[in-house]
Amino acid sequence: MRTLRTLMTVVLAGAGLFGMAGTAVADSPSPGASTSAGADAEAAAPTEAGTSFRTATAIKPDQRATADASTGDYLYWVLPVDAGQRATVKAKVTLPQSARHGAATWQLDVYDGLRRHQACMYGARTRTAAQDAGSVELSCTLRTVRAWAEPWSNDPLPGSYYVRLTVVDLPKEDLGLPVHAEVDATTADTGGARAVDGTLAAPLVPGASTATPQAEESTAPGEPAALGEPDGGWSSGGWSDRWLWTAAGGLLAALAGLAGYRFTRGSGRPSQVPPGA
Repeated sequence: MRTLRTLMTVVLAGAGLFGMAGTAVADSPSPGASTSAGADAEAAAPTEAGTSFRTATAIKPDQRATADASTGDYLYWVLPVDAGQRATVKAKVTLPQSARHGAATWQLDVYDGLRRHQACMYGARTRTAAQDAGSVELSCTLRTVRAWAEPWSNDPLPGSYYVRLTVVDLPKEDLGLPVHAEVDATTADTGGARAVDGTLAAPLVPGASTATPQAEESTAPGEPAALGEPDGGWSSGGWSDRWLWTAAGGLLAALAGLAGYRFTRGSGRPSQVPPGA
């Protein structure tokens, strides 16, 4: 019994250590730091959108981008999404107050670094705004990005993701009316449950120019500016909390085996008969 109590104490202590490690990994910055980072991101948010894949405006997750355009324009943004992340893109289009001639259908599309169209797990990527509607909102939640996939599959891979916003159906008389667009994207870590073995040699990050004058000045003529990367760099699936659970499972299995060995060894000993019995 004393051996079993000792083993249980070690098991509980090990579980507590792994719990503390998991909590440390998930710790978030202080409220002051988060507020400051959010303010900086909001201040640096782009106010223009690209008109093609090559001229897509680079944005970061949790950064709201805006753009003033004309109805019928194709608006493009691009953001980095890493392995193990699930991205959600939301868009809001403020429609003109002037009299319109009918309803308008707006659509939000997302493409990966190979310009393959990615399906939405859920969300309203296409919506129709009534003739008197003041705005229309769209959203698209992608599948979890995988660190590696078979060449024949269409699984989302780490790299750049292009967001395209445009109107797909409206009366011809309403083409060219001014609109105001807002786009923001968020990413959520799904954890080791979505981790896979294998990694890409490099993220799918093709070159693209940005709408910011600073980026254009730092780029050689005729050469597109390189896109950004997630905070902390690309992980490409090299680390996930699956390693913690694997190590914890191995430790518990070893302790369980030791406990079973001690128990069977103790129960197999012949009982000693006192002399003279």
